[in-house]
Amino acid sequence: MIITKKVLRNVSLTAHPAGCRRYVQDQIDWVLTHAKQSKDANYPTTDGSNLPKRVLVLGGSTGYGLSSRIVAAYAGNADTINVSFEREPSEKKTATPGWYNTMAFEKQATLDGLKASSVFGDAFSNEIKEETAKRIKEEMGQVDLVIYSLASPLRNDPVTGQTYRSVLKPIGKSFNALSVDLGCDEVKQATIEPATEDQIVETVKVMGGEDWSLWIDYLLEQNLLAENAMTVAYSYIGPKITYPVYREGTIGKAKEHLENSAAALTKKLEKVNGKAFVSVNKALVTRASAVIPVVPLYMALLYQVMKEKNIHEHCTQQIYRLFLDRLYADKAVLTDEKGRIRVDDWEMLSDVQAEVEKRWALQQEGQPLVQGDMDGVVEEYEQIHGFGFSDINYDEDVDPRVI
Repeated sequence: MIITKKVLRNVSLTAHPAGCRRYVQDQIDWVLTHAKQSKDANYPTTDGSNLPKRVLVLGGSTGYGLSSRIVAAYAGNADTINVSFEREPSEKKTATPGWYNTMAFEKQATLDGLKASSVFGDAFSNEIKEETAKRIKEEMGQVDLVIYSLASPLRNDPVTGQTYRSVLKPIGKSFNALSVDLGCDEVKQATIEPATEDQIVETVKVMGGEDWSLWIDYLLEQNLLAENAMTVAYSYIGPKITYPVYREGTIGKAKEHLENSAAALTKKLEKVNGKAFVSVNKALVTRASAVIPVVPLYMALLYQVMKEKNIHEHCTQQIYRLFLDRLYADKAVLTDEKGRIRVDDWEMLSDVQAEVEKRWALQQEGQPLVQGDMDGVVEEYEQIHGFGFSDINYDEDVDPRVI
């Protein structure tokens, strides 16, 4: 079939297997280059000896989770297990990009002598936790690092069976701000109605730290966490511009719960001399971030400013810096006053944010976006779904079942 990109309300409905394979290989190549022979002072080289060798990534098929898997494997020679919920392809329908990414990564990792496997299913369920535990026992014995990078619109409580749904809404009052769609650079007004109390509670249930804690509890019970094991969950804070819909909204409440869970988990991990951290990462184009109103406009301005200052990073660059400069550096892990690791530090530089705010003030409803990198945002969104690579023939007939 001829696989074309189809986007509805900033959600891509298709993915291209050859493009996803290329996307994964590009990230692998970047890590290999920088780990072994980089002259870039921002990204030190490593022989991988101090990095974890057995890594579990919950949500390791796209975004920061996929990058965590790639960095662990190709900077640290780690064996990895991914847990994610994916749709497999059929003869006439493409898989999710996460399925193609996973197949491409595991094929290459196996060729390179690394163990790499996945457990596909509902990561919130007890059944998938049990299946993952069995896989760890069979393939690794224990794990040295657990990455928690799940993003989902809903969660079924494994105890009560109740289904909770997350929403992207402000709290207390409506939010009005400028935004753009990925398919059009015309600035428009976005209005989001406030969440109900039930929606706030449900969003925390889905996106907060409860499931992270359940995973660590279960792995501890099963004696699957090695001595000095660490676990890291990913979060985001962002600028004041996006606070009403993000940090002060329903997702922000969930992220606060996630961040507050780290201290309790570190206490539990004392039995293996382990630690739990939350890493606050940079704003980047992911399948989740693209649907948050206002955020695409902010990212377009941020990308342009950071590129002009030569400090823009993609997901894999961020995670490489997290591993090499924070988690496994030859010094104590650097955190802020709330115990969070901040690899959004370049994004939140005062001069970067001042310039973004200056450019935000130039935007006018009904007019094209100015002084921003909308092309870069769109290209990144396309590439995480396997599109937008100039050397791939998208008119070619391909079997969506083959990676």
